[in-house]
Amino acid sequence: MRLNRLICISPHGLDAVRNNCGPLSKWDICIASSIQEADQILQTQQYKVGLLLDFIGIESSAEAYRFFNRHSNIRWIGLLDRKILDCPETRALVADNLSDFQTLPLDRARLNYTIGHAFGFVLLRERVADVEQIGVVDAILGNSIAIISLRSQIRKIARTNAPVLIWGESGSGKELVAHAIHMNSSRAGGPFVPVNCGAFAASLIQSELFGYESGSFTGAAKGKAGLLESAAGGTLFLDEIGDLPLDSQTNFLRFLQERTITRIGATREISVDARVIAASHVNLKDAVARGQFREDLYYRLNVLPIEVPSLRARRVDVSLLSEHFFKFYNFEKGAHVKGFSRKALMALERYDWPGNVRELINCVRRAMVLADGAMIMPSDLNLADPSTLFNGDALGESRMSAERDAICLSLAIAKKNVTHAARDLGVSRMSLYRLIAKHNITV
Repeated sequence: MRLNRLICISPHGLDAVRNNCGPLSKWDICIASSIQEADQILQTQQYKVGLLLDFIGIESSAEAYRFFNRHSNIRWIGLLDRKILDCPETRALVADNLSDFQTLPLDRARLNYTIGHAFGFVLLRERVADVEQIGVVDAILGNSIAIISLRSQIRKIARTNAPVLIWGESGSGKELVAHAIHMNSSRAGGPFVPVNCGAFAASLIQSELFGYESGSFTGAAKGKAGLLESAAGGTLFLDEIGDLPLDSQTNFLRFLQERTITRIGATREISVDARVIAASHVNLKDAVARGQFREDLYYRLNVLPIEVPSLRARRVDVSLLSEHFFKFYNFEKGAHVKGFSRKALMALERYDWPGNVRELINCVRRAMVLADGAMIMPSDLNLADPSTLFNGDALGESRMSAERDAICLSLAIAKKNVTHAARDLGVSRMSLYRLIAKHNITV
């Protein structure tokens, strides 16, 4: 994607843009006549910077807020008639959703500078995102004793080539641990090949793992290397190894013993140098006792066992992780959302997290999108345990939370029509405006 592409919403089309903005020859501009048309364009095309030429065509502030929330990753610059800023609703819309604005008539040199500055911020944001992407893949975040111990184990285990068996609850980060072991090992320059053993049909797992020769079965028009071969020189990560069928377990045991494989339909063996890391959320020793997993394979894999702690076992890390994911998914949040309230962080720490880190990520992302106020509140988290919403608050604090929830619900039902919401709540319109300001609710 070219860096200098930008989208411009102009009710009067390209001529209005040229008349007000000049040639703008540096920029590749896509014109949309309304926010509805812009919304359709942004569903299929990516833009980092947007211009908004006047507010004509925006039918309601609620519709505009929904549009800007959906596309809050774009840096919007307003080109506005000075008169429309006399309207309080317009001023609030500009303050909440635009990164910059200029009033008509425009200083064209300053406009080019402003657009260039916006693209500069885009580059900075993308570089920060790249750093955070590396962090979220390679770093095991947390200050708890359990995580400090886990990081120490990873450093030691990464030095060897012996098989590793990772145990942990679903969503606890087993693949993240496997990737960290790989990236800290001498094989970091080689491939990391993750395989979900439960994702393949029993009839396909053999050919996917070991590959096949041309003509070995119907549809095999040409030979194909298996996942084991593709991991040569690197690491093969077998997630949910307990789901591997028994016949495939036998063949895989032979690979661990001999370091060779035979493709389906082939007669010769192929040497493969790949380290094996396996993971399971079920106790494989119990699976052995039930006859569902080969005992000899279990002991071959369980050379270096490592356990990933559940999130409830390291509650002290929940706030740190929540703040990290808030920054990592910053491009998804509403423009008005600035962070977590103290009580929201307390609610997050008290929750049991049966889905572990994966559930926490989903919770944070959902709250970032749905929160109405500047700060994410306990009621925005939608946690399953009602006790997390109160956290031992005093009666007055609980009343404040209930009052805010009632206002938000009424505004949602009334589609943010303050007059209708006030009628439903049994208060005057001015009283509701005061309550909206008191609770920092955006309408």
